[in-house]
Amino acid sequence: MDATSRAVGTATVGATVGAQARAAVDPLAPYLAADFPWYGLDDGWSGRRWLMQAGAAPGRVEQPVDYGTLGHGEEPAKHYEARDVRKFAVVVTVARRDSRRSADNTGMLEATSASSAAWLAGSGLLAATWPGQLDRALRQDWLDQQSALAWDLADDLDGPGWSPLTLPVNGLPQPFRYRESEYGWVLAGEAPGVLLGAYGRGVSAYGAGFSTVPDLTVYNGR
Repeated sequence: MDATSRAVGTATVGATVGAQARAAVDPLAPYLAADFPWYGLDDGWSGRRWLMQAGAAPGRVEQPVDYGTLGHGEEPAKHYEARDVRKFAVVVTVARRDSRRSADNTGMLEATSASSAAWLAGSGLLAATWPGQLDRALRQDWLDQQSALAWDLADDLDGPGWSPLTLPVNGLPQPFRYRESEYGWVLAGEAPGVLLGAYGRGVSAYGAGFSTVPDLTVYNGR
């Protein structure tokens, strides 16, 4: 996986400072600033939709938005719950970026790839999961360990840790790479104009379909 994939992934837990400042005024602002189309679940999904975050990779705070996530279903618990049975699916959209210089001109950020979407989806699922047998003191160790595993898996999408899965994107069949764990599922692939990932729990990935989002306000009804 290229350097940008991991750089973008490290920003999953929190949006960049610039995006946070814009979102404080208008949560749609960082999404509307993007120069690529956003994807969510298609019209087959009739449940709740909600905004999550959008931002740039580290070193690109004032640059165009590089990625973002849109939620469907119930928002994952922000704190430990002994019996968390919330059901959700999150769609990750990642801009296709060629190799380019960082904002401070001190280095190069390499091209994004499907592995970028896989890493963001995998780390997003981990951030939304808290194993019931772990206390707060041990969770960070667990998160670090599982994040390293998610990184290795994302770097080898053609490896045995993934299975092929074909799902509709804008009504047309599109190949994805898919994997399940005890915490939920993750998938990654490509879509017109972007790289696409998703993760979820309690919502079947096999019945998912994706489409561009013509009106983001449907996600802003908190």
